[in-house]
Amino acid sequence: MPLLQRLRFDHAPALLRFERENRAYFAASIPDRGDDYFTHFDARHHALMTDQEAGLLFFHVVVDDGGEVLGRVNLADVADGSAELGYRIAERAAGRGLATAAVREVCALAATEYRLTSLRAVTTLDNAGSRAVLARTGFVPVGDVDLDGRPGLRFLRHAGGE
Repeated sequence: MPLLQRLRFDHAPALLRFERENRAYFAASIPDRGDDYFTHFDARHHALMTDQEAGLLFFHVVVDDGGEVLGRVNLADVADGSAELGYRIAERAAGRGLATAAVREVCALAATEYRLTSLRAVTTLDNAGSRAVLARTGFVPVGDVDLDGRPGLRFLRHAGGE
């Protein structure tokens, strides 16, 4: 059964494998991370862990029984009781409700453990799956956004918004 875990240093190898294996799949619906992300992955992961310890972000992974990463749900740009939600689920795990369950769990953590009062999210207009996950988890559209030349929507969720 998939389990949501707070991102740790020892998740790095499985997380890098997840990102590499799903790069083309993700790039079809969200802007690509670029080669630099993969080249400097270890240093970036270390920096993220440092920022997480400082309370500047809260990153999570969804892992299977074997420890492989099936997805990630991140809360970034934490400030003034708010954060930006981002998530991605492996192609092999898509369409099974995993994104909805993981986002729902992180929203609960945001309100209780992290003491956040609102969450923001964005997605492209052509990403119907992501829009559906956000709607099912209490996010409401609040405006348009351009995501690397692709039209998208901004979403907002207040604590207890589901």
